[in-house]
Amino acid sequence: MKKVDHDITTDTLIIGGGVAGLTAALKIAERQKVVLLSKGSLKNANSYYAQGGIATVLSDEDSFEKHICDTLTAGAGLCKKEVVELIVKGGPKAINELINLGVAFTMEQNSDFYHLTKEGGHSERRVIHSDDVTGKVIMEALLSRVKESKNITVLENQFAIDLMTSDKNFPDFTVNRCLGAYVLNTLNDSIYKIKAARTIVATGGHGKVYLYTSNPDSATGDGLAMAWRAGCKVANLEFMQFHPTCLFHPDAKTFLISEAVRGEGGILRNSKGEDFTKNYHEMGSLAPRDIVARAIDSELKKSGEHFIYLDVKEVGLEKFKQYFPNIYQKCQLHGIDISHDLIPVVPAAHYSCGGIVVDQKGRTGIGGLYAIGEVACTGVHGANRLASNSLLEALVFADRVSEVSLADGLELTAIDLPDWDPGKAVPPDEQVVLMHTWDELRRLMWNYVGIVRTDKRLRRAYSRIQSIRSELEDYYWNYQINEKLLEVRNLAEVAYLTVKCAMKRKESRGIHYNLDFPFKLEVSKDTIVG
Repeated sequence: MKKVDHDITTDTLIIGGGVAGLTAALKIAERQKVVLLSKGSLKNANSYYAQGGIATVLSDEDSFEKHICDTLTAGAGLCKKEVVELIVKGGPKAINELINLGVAFTMEQNSDFYHLTKEGGHSERRVIHSDDVTGKVIMEALLSRVKESKNITVLENQFAIDLMTSDKNFPDFTVNRCLGAYVLNTLNDSIYKIKAARTIVATGGHGKVYLYTSNPDSATGDGLAMAWRAGCKVANLEFMQFHPTCLFHPDAKTFLISEAVRGEGGILRNSKGEDFTKNYHEMGSLAPRDIVARAIDSELKKSGEHFIYLDVKEVGLEKFKQYFPNIYQKCQLHGIDISHDLIPVVPAAHYSCGGIVVDQKGRTGIGGLYAIGEVACTGVHGANRLASNSLLEALVFADRVSEVSLADGLELTAIDLPDWDPGKAVPPDEQVVLMHTWDELRRLMWNYVGIVRTDKRLRRAYSRIQSIRSELEDYYWNYQINEKLLEVRNLAEVAYLTVKCAMKRKESRGIHYNLDFPFKLEVSKDTIVG
């Protein structure tokens, strides 16, 4: 990691170091200089924890048409078909590039073919994977190449505070343009600026806005909040996907049980041992995630239990150990013998289908600013993401953004940008206020803006979140900033935008289910705030 003690100028600034950010960095670095920021370790990105794999058409039994159809069906009428076609058809190229980078995908036993698994909502086996640690294997391959590149400067433990834009500093500009970002060095709390011809936001999701989540602590919606403050539009934030099966254990924080386990024969059961999901959908345990998550939520509310069970005995011990070695080891660690015991699981916030509004090439509404990965709303996922389409989208859009950002021909502005002005801010007198607000926000979102919603709950959440935002803004301007303040501020912004989107949708569609509007409107529209 390079020490930072002064302002930086570069061709391209990439904020975020997951699969999307690293892939874009490698492609752009073939022609220009890149600075890549990570607010913590690069190994703490959401991508690193991805288990399942990448949905891609690779078998003769499958087809682009089937994959497109499955994606559109899961998306419940809100996917942009032309964008779905774009990423589906870009899948084989993306997989070949990863293989050329050295990614070792799991092979069928005694075969030269890759093992393809099946997940919820898929009509065919098309999820290519590397055991059950796909994200880790891809990230390590990308990181190895990034370290070799002389054109990429990686800065870890650097927190982007806000984007620098022309309309804030030079309001006579006819088009708002991103000029870089103000950055906090979290190692010493110094603040500097990075000036760039183009900026790519690849900060991932915001699962930490909920009390229970599969996301790491870093997933606080920083890029989404920054882009919103800069003037970008955001869309469809009411569609937070809840993964049906996170391990329920006090010592197993945020550990995901991959959907591929159900694809290989795992069955969800309630406390009576019943295969209850068949009562909610003909596909049972392999129904789309929104349906399975609501089914579990309903069962838990009826029984008063805190979790349900995943029965993997039909998968078979040897097959389970072969394809899910990481999950097997985690179960063993917590005293769960999968050959005899059921695995306790519970839904948790997992993936946002909404985000910063971008076009088909990742451009936002601000010149020189692009967004890729989970932070962006491309139109691929609609009202409910099809399992394992997320890494596929990240790879394909990283490729597209790397091309268009260079083709756009943006140059560095010659105008000097102002240094960060702390004003009369003083050191914070206590941190307990921030910790309390962090906890309150996440509980509020879980209880009022969770798997099942009502207008009354949403109004309550909106009222309290508005008060929290006001309290935090006062804190922000009176006290010197640090990492925790920035994260809580961003969480409050994302919570506000999520509730605002949810209140605007007067129907139930995909992941968003409102008891006051249990029907689906004939005409579907994106929820855009901006």
